[in-house]
Amino acid sequence: MSNQETELQEVKQRIHSAFAEVPYPGDTNLRGSSEGQEPFLLEQEFQGKDDWRTLSAELIDQAPDGFASALSFFSIAAFRFYLPAYLLADLDGKLVYTDPVFYLTYGLTNITREVEVNPKRYGTLTWFEYVSTRFSVFTPTQAAAITSYLTVKVDEDSTDFEREQIQQALHNFWELAANPGAAS
Repeated sequence: MSNQETELQEVKQRIHSAFAEVPYPGDTNLRGSSEGQEPFLLEQEFQGKDDWRTLSAELIDQAPDGFASALSFFSIAAFRFYLPAYLLADLDGKLVYTDPVFYLTYGLTNITREVEVNPKRYGTLTWFEYVSTRFSVFTPTQAAAITSYLTVKVDEDSTDFEREQIQQALHNFWELAANPGAAS
């Protein structure tokens, strides 16, 4: 096994271990929105799916109902619970439509961090504030696993733009979340 393959296996094991004890959010806490049909389709599709380890890459890649938008509509608890399935499927090269990197970096980059989410609805709430709150549920161990995943993605065949976005998100949020004592 090459060094790269060994590193990849270590990252996968780190993800498995970090998220092993995350509780299923329950059938009534799967969607984080009530706007449009996708959150309700997501709720139908993920009800009873209480073990992220058993989900097929095909299901999560296209859920809900072929929209491939589940990561946009999960509740905070469901996002935390199902995220490892997405990370592992992505590391295995099995995702075609869903890009977990986007969901872990948008709002944490220098160009998006000060952008307001929706001034008419949320006032001056920025994307950085929104995603920082959403990601505050991750333990340092889980944030470290996400950091490892993103580090692998930086080293993959990313474009210069993608690499820069990942590096900024790592610097602006994930590395601090993985090691909260370092910020003091």
